Amino acid sequence: VLHFSCGFLLLFLHSLRAVTTLEKMIVSKLGDNTKLSCIYPQGGKLHLENLRVYWQVDDPQEKCSVVYALISGQDNESEQCIHFKNRTQLLWDRLENGDFSLLLLNVSQSDARKYKCIVLQNTEYTKRVHHEEVVLSLAASYSQPILSGPIRNTNSSEEEVTFSCKSSNGYPKPNVYWINKTDNQHLNSSELKITLQTDGTYSVFSTLKIKATSNMQIECSIKNEILQENLSANYMEKEMSNSSNQESQKDLGQNRRGAQAISIVSVVILIALLVALACWLKKRRSSQLKSYKAPV
Repeated sequence: VLHFSCGFLLLFLHSLRAVTTLEKMIVSKLGDNTKLSCIYPQGGKLHLENLRVYWQVDDPQEKCSVVYALISGQDNESEQCIHFKNRTQLLWDRLENGDFSLLLLNVSQSDARKYKCIVLQNTEYTKRVHHEEVVLSLAASYSQPILSGPIRNTNSSEEEVTFSCKSSNGYPKPNVYWINKTDNQHLNSSELKITLQTDGTYSVFSTLKIKATSNMQIECSIKNEILQENLSANYMEKEMSNSSNQESQKDLGQNRRGAQAISIVSVVILIALLVALACWLKKRRSSQLKSYKAPV
C-alpha cells in the first residue's frame, strides 16, 4: 500500500509540474523586434537578488542554448550564445512585478524555434517557481502580385492562352491559387516556381495555360498562411460592343472628311497665292515699260 501511495504521489506531482508549464505561439515579421512573453502568475513584489531567470533554446541538438541569463538582478553574458549577443533585453521596470518577458531584436529565420523561460528562486534551497515555453514563427508579407497576359499560343489548335503571375519578398513559402472568376472555379497552374532569395525570403512565379474564351476573368492569388494575408491580381477581358464599333467607325469617317476638307482649303489658298503673285508680277512689268523712254 505504501509503495502504491508513493507512486501515486509522484504521478500527482509530475502532473502539477506539467500544468505549470505554459506554451504560447508568437508570430513576428522578419527584421522586427518581438517580445517573448514570460509572466509569473502569482504577482506581487519579487526580490530579484533571490532569483535566477534563464531564457534558453528548447532544442537538445543545439551546442549553445543560452539566450539570456539574469542572476541576482544582474545580466550574465558568460554563457550567452554568440547569435544572441546584443540582441536581447528584459523589461527592467517590470521585473519586480514578475514580468520576465524577453525582447528579441531584429529577428531572422534562424530565430524561428521554441524557447523556454525558467525562473528559479534561491531561499533555503533552489526551486523552480515558473516555467514557460514560447514558439516563435516568422513571416514576411509578399509583394502585390503582378499578373501578365494573356499571351496567345498560335501553335495551339484550340487557341490556348498563357497567363503569368509573380510576387516576391515573402516568408514562408506561399500557397498560389488560380481562379476562374466567372464561376469561382479553381484552376491548376501549369508551372509553379518558388525561389529562395539571398535575404532569406521567397519569390514565386506561376503560369496558367487555358483555352481562350470570349469573356475571360482570371485571378491569381498569393496566400501567406501564417500572416493570413491573401493578395490577388485580376484580369478581365472587355469585349467591344457593336455600338462602340459603329461609333468608332463614325469617328473614323468624320476624321477622314475633316482631313479632306483641310486638304481642299489648303489647295484653294495655294492657288489664290499663286494668282496674286502672277498679278503682282504683271503689274510691275507694266509700270517698268511705261517709265522707259526711247533715245532721241
